Amino acid sequence: MESKKIPLFGGCHCGATRYVLFLTLPAPHDETSPWKEGDQKIYRCNCTTCHKMGLFHLKPADTTDDFLLLSPLDPYTELGDYLTDDKEIHFFFCKTCGVRCFSTNATGELVDVDAKELGLPEGKNVPAKAWRAVRGSGHPEYGTFVNANGHTIDADQAEFDMRDLTEKKRVRYVDTYSEYGKGVPGRWSRPHEHGSY
Repeated sequence: MESKKIPLFGGCHCGATRYVLFLTLPAPHDETSPWKEGDQKIYRCNCTTCHKMGLFHLKPADTTDDFLLLSPLDPYTELGDYLTDDKEIHFFFCKTCGVRCFSTNATGELVDVDAKELGLPEGKNVPAKAWRAVRGSGHPEYGTFVNANGHTIDADQAEFDMRDLTEKKRVRYVDTYSEYGKGVPGRWSRPHEHGSY
């Protein structure tokens, strides 16, 4: 099967948070063809934040054009927000059901949404406006960061299967927990200490 970029819809349990994420599937990267800067990334991190939140990271190739927050339109005021020690990445969560759908270090902007132009399927109730990350608004050294949580992708989309990604070793495991692991390349075979599949 040839890889192609497809829209995936996701959201929290109660439905207050909704988004669309564009990913290339089947995932093109693995141990023999690792990702490069500017590629989409599918990974698990073993830091205490990601591990305790159960995050399955889906970082789109283009953090501005490949992730649209459909609701709410201002995550900084309408969602719960958790910042870790570095105060860089906002781990947003729904104030009603508590589900963590995405994280970012970017400022946002409202944009018009043309569902047909974006290739979105009919019947998905796509609003006319959406929030997206402003290009270049992230950290001066690390860039603009947007990650969706794979656990929040809607289950009715056959193109996205976390079991398949894991079994075919398309998930990279990074070690940011241990002092040894910081700066060490990730691996595709199995999680690092304190990590999970």
